[in-house]
Amino acid sequence: MSAGPHMLIVEDDARLAELIRTYFQRSGFNVVVVADGEAALQQCRLSVPDIILLDLMLPGMDGISVCRELRRFYTGRVLILTASGSDMDQVAGLEIGADDYVVKPVEPRVLLARVRAVMRRPALPSASTRTAKPLVFGELVIDDSAKTVMLDGQAVSLTTHEFELLDLLAQNAGTVLTRDDIYTKLRGFGYDGTDRAVDVKISRLRRKLGDDANEPARIKTVWGKGYLFVPNAWGT
Repeated sequence: MSAGPHMLIVEDDARLAELIRTYFQRSGFNVVVVADGEAALQQCRLSVPDIILLDLMLPGMDGISVCRELRRFYTGRVLILTASGSDMDQVAGLEIGADDYVVKPVEPRVLLARVRAVMRRPALPSASTRTAKPLVFGELVIDDSAKTVMLDGQAVSLTTHEFELLDLLAQNAGTVLTRDDIYTKLRGFGYDGTDRAVDVKISRLRRKLGDDANEPARIKTVWGKGYLFVPNAWGT
C-alpha cells in the first residue's frame, strides 16, 4: 500500500464507484469503496480515512444521515456527491458537517482538484507572528495547541473546520476578513461567488457561541465585505 492519502468512497453505483476508485488510485490515493451507509460507518471506525466521498442517494441510510452520524466521531474531511442541484440538499449537507459538495456528473480531474483543495490545511501563522498562549477575549478562550474552545467556563464542541474558521477570525480580531480571504486561507483557493460553505459555518459558530442570529454582536456580517470578529463582545 502506498503512503498516499486514504480515501473512503461511499457510492452504490458500482460503475461510478469503480471509475472514481481507479482514477484516485492512479493519482496516489489508497481507496476503499463501500456501497451503503452502515458499511461506511463501520469502515470509518476500523480505519480512519483522510477524506470521505459520500453520495447522498444511498440505499437504506441516506447520505445526510450518514454524515450526521459520522460527525459524532469523525473529524476528517467529508465531500458530498449529489446528483441534485438543489440548494436545499447542498445546504443540508453543509449544515450537518460536510466540508464541500460536488454535483454529479463531474469529470474525474475536476473531482480530484476539489478533493485536493478540501484536503489542504490552512497555513498557520509563523512563530514570530503568533504566541503559543491561548487567545483570550473576555470569557472566550481559544487554545490552538489543544484545539479547544471555552466560553463562560464551558467547553464548546466544534468540528475541526469550525475551529479553524474561528481561530482565523480571532487571529484577525477587529479586522474584516472577506470571503476571498477566508477561502484562500482555509481552502487554498479564492471565493467563487456562489459557494455557501463559509456562510453555513459562520451560522453554526454563532449558534454554538451564543451569538444572536438576527443581530449578531460577536461575529458580525459586514455587508458587501465579509466577517468581523469583535474582540470586546465576549463578556468580562
